[in-house]
Amino acid sequence: MSDARTPAQIEADIISRREQLAVVLDEIGVRVHPDTIMGEVKAKAAEAVDRTAGRAFVAVNRAVSDVKAQFVSEDGAPRLERVIPAALLAVGVVGLVVRSKRRRKG
Repeated sequence: MSDARTPAQIEADIISRREQLAVVLDEIGVRVHPDTIMGEVKAKAAEAVDRTAGRAFVAVNRAVSDVKAQFVSEDGAPRLERVIPAALLAVGVVGLVVRSKRRRKG
């Protein structure tokens, strides 16, 4: 028994390989097309921005929660021993700013 192939089998193999090669070349063409490359770059950039924005949100949310914990107790009641001094400080700063602006005008 020999492995000899007929010319028709060889021709069929060549046609099959040619079709497979055409598919591979089409895939390569799509992958290296500038629009495809730009789409991938944009997707990676958007992913990086989303990841950074997510981290920033978490950090800000944590900071806000920490500040809130300083002025509100766990049961939701304001901590007057901290709220009153902070409010007085804010009123004092606003008063200094207003006074400073009035002096400049007058």
